[in-house]
Amino acid sequence: MSIKSNLLDILSQLPEGVKLIAVSKFHPNEAIIEAYEAGQRIFGENKVQEMTEKYETLPKDIQWHFIGHLQTNKIKYIVPYVSMIHGIDSYKLLCEVNKQAEKVGRVIPCLLQIHIAQEETKFGFSFDECREMLAREEWKKLTNISIQGLMGMATYTDSSKQIETEFCSLSSFFTEIKQEYFAQKQDFKELSMGMSHDYALAIAKGSTLVRVGSKIFGERVY
Repeated sequence: MSIKSNLLDILSQLPEGVKLIAVSKFHPNEAIIEAYEAGQRIFGENKVQEMTEKYETLPKDIQWHFIGHLQTNKIKYIVPYVSMIHGIDSYKLLCEVNKQAEKVGRVIPCLLQIHIAQEETKFGFSFDECREMLAREEWKKLTNISIQGLMGMATYTDSSKQIETEFCSLSSFFTEIKQEYFAQKQDFKELSMGMSHDYALAIAKGSTLVRVGSKIFGERVY
């Protein structure tokens, strides 16, 4: 199967209102161009240097989503062009994105990353940490970021029941947070969950952004 046919197959499965992020990390520009020529415009990367190099050499109407763990000292390199940052896992990081975005005169769409997996290796706020941060309301003074939803990764497991439970918990938390803090904000609407192996389960639980890589591009070459 070609990248184009893989892509079109996945797009045909997505309900209205669900967007596909083609996860292009570790894949060459040629692969991205093949997906681009098939109509894909949103791509996801998790390394700042790799994403910046691709931004500089690929068509400028591509929307770049940063989906990895972001270090504060690297933010300045992506704020001029990034379309969305998925992995905001601390208030400190949110402040630094705001600071760097202000320097370039942009408002950066961000998602708060919530830790829902049974794995210690995943990053993110716990539900309580996120509630505490939002309740303090200091984030409302950050005028160069726009919190537009939540992101989470389920445990990498063969148990679809466990994955469903974790996605369900994030979906419920999204509803709670929206009602409590973002009821008046039209752009708080994104729930980024689901990858190549579990995106169908994520969509069933309310995901609006699915991050699919290997099902489009094949296994990565490291």
